[in-house]
Amino acid sequence: MITIKDISKRTGISVRTLRYYEEIALLIPSAKTEGGHRLYGEEELKKLQQILFLKNLGFKLKEIQTLLNKTWNWSASIEHQLAFVKEEQEKLKQMENTLIGLKNALAIEGELTEALIQQMIQLSLREQDQKQAFRKQLFADSEMDLIKKLPNINRNDPHSLEWVALLGQLKQEVLHGAESAEVQRIIKRMVEKSEEAYKDNDLFLEKMWEIRKSPSLSEQAGLYPLDNDFINFIEQAYTIYEARKEAGQL
Repeated sequence: MITIKDISKRTGISVRTLRYYEEIALLIPSAKTEGGHRLYGEEELKKLQQILFLKNLGFKLKEIQTLLNKTWNWSASIEHQLAFVKEEQEKLKQMENTLIGLKNALAIEGELTEALIQQMIQLSLREQDQKQAFRKQLFADSEMDLIKKLPNINRNDPHSLEWVALLGQLKQEVLHGAESAEVQRIIKRMVEKSEEAYKDNDLFLEKMWEIRKSPSLSEQAGLYPLDNDFINFIEQAYTIYEARKEAGQL
């Protein structure tokens, strides 16, 4: 027989928690000393191990109580708990994607405004099936595979991260003008990346750019929000790039 303090030291469970378990009749001491100190035997220790095991699996105390009383449907309970765990995993994945998106947005913008944070949260919470349904209205079935190649602000893959870096660099160079050598270098790399991913799909790129220039369409398509001034700057820099390319000045 061991005291409540000893069982607390052995298991890491606080005395307060053990007293609460006794209060709800989940784990009752096998005896008490003359001084009123709670005593636990081997059976209580085994039961506490079961409680901790089930608790770590995510079961609630009331469910554990029923399980230990052997009146619970184990099959249904396990299926229910699996569904709960999967749901929690999806929530955590969504949280992870949102945090990655905020991190990448910070890399692009240099700072996070309240308005941008709100936009990013809305972008993250927008249901995937809603995005897909809207995209299917704009793109042919043959173009849906190309959609999957788009960089995603909420991902950490090399393709997306390079686009994040390029946009961040371009933001820093805006004041130097669309004709500056550094801006043209960044635009050149953007063009190269587009050609690498969407070779012989110029019509798709043109369609994506028209969507990108519309804030409402960009939002519905689930694209990262870029302000109109920056969009116009990119378009101006690209026009200069194309003109120099045709003139053989690159």
